[in-house]
Amino acid sequence: MAHILVIDDENDICKLIERALAKDGYTVTTKNSAINLTAQDFKTYDLVLLDVMMPEVDGFSLCRSIRGDVDCPILFLTAKSMEQDMIDGFSLGADDYIKKPFSLLELRARVAAHLRREHRERHQSLTQGIYRFDLSAKEITVEAVPGKPEKILLTKSEYAICEMLVRNRGQVFSLEHILETVFGFDTESDIAAIRVHIKNIRNKFSKYTENPIETVWGVGYKWR
Repeated sequence: MAHILVIDDENDICKLIERALAKDGYTVTTKNSAINLTAQDFKTYDLVLLDVMMPEVDGFSLCRSIRGDVDCPILFLTAKSMEQDMIDGFSLGADDYIKKPFSLLELRARVAAHLRREHRERHQSLTQGIYRFDLSAKEITVEAVPGKPEKILLTKSEYAICEMLVRNRGQVFSLEHILETVFGFDTESDIAAIRVHIKNIRNKFSKYTENPIETVWGVGYKWR
């Protein structure tokens, strides 16, 4: 069963989350501080729940420092509700947000949805132009310079959106359809998260070539 790390400076919240997730059979480790944590400390975890507002080392700072070496989903716990905060979190590599106060049913549903995506089997690769999708490793490499492939650093959610669009190249999808296809019908996320993910994907692809994700105004998005 999955091993989940919860980092929140409020011990009562840690214990509440631990009890809730233990009901689903998960192993849960809790920490009340992010001080002195390095990427190596996250290698054994399948998912991280990370509080944004913590003293000394906040969730944003920790995510920024570890994301390049930590591959598991990172879900922020935050009382903030402004869109700019969500944009900041996604740009640092977060996969999702859970806003405080949250229901335990919502928490369990979000965690289960991300873990299902994480363990979904993939067995092949596909190439679209200069982009190569490794469907097993869930990675995209680009060969802008012949013979010199370069990995594009995407979050799990960003990769899932790209794979969904490239598998259906040329077909236009609404934000709602992308949300349901990538995150599932039981997701608690909303279309604002998809919009932010696509903005971040475009930023990461922009250095290589014309952006492959095209906006069809009034309808949605497609892979060129």
